[in-house]
Amino acid sequence: MTARDAMRWAAEAACRDEDPELFFTDEGAEDLGWQDRALCAQTDPEVFFPEPGHRTSEAKKVCARCEVRAECAEYALGNPDLTQSGVWGGLDERDRAAIRRQQRSLEEAA
Repeated sequence: MTARDAMRWAAEAACRDEDPELFFTDEGAEDLGWQDRALCAQTDPEVFFPEPGHRTSEAKKVCARCEVRAECAEYALGNPDLTQSGVWGGLDERDRAAIRRQQRSLEEAA
């Protein structure tokens, strides 16, 4: 499942309006309630997952106005397998890769 498919599923899934506790236990569960307040949930997913070579500026503009941008970016940086493509928290693939490289450099220097 691609990130685009995952986002579509989250938007269209029958369980999206159910209590998350039905699906997630407290052990190891992440609080993803911020996703309900994300502006991207009200925007066409294609904006956040443009075809290769297309601009991400429209998605980044939406993210710049979003109240949960920091939570989204943190989630994307902490879950690279789930967020390999697309714009998350105002960061595209290149932005996230650069931040991860910088984090690794800092960890190696410590």
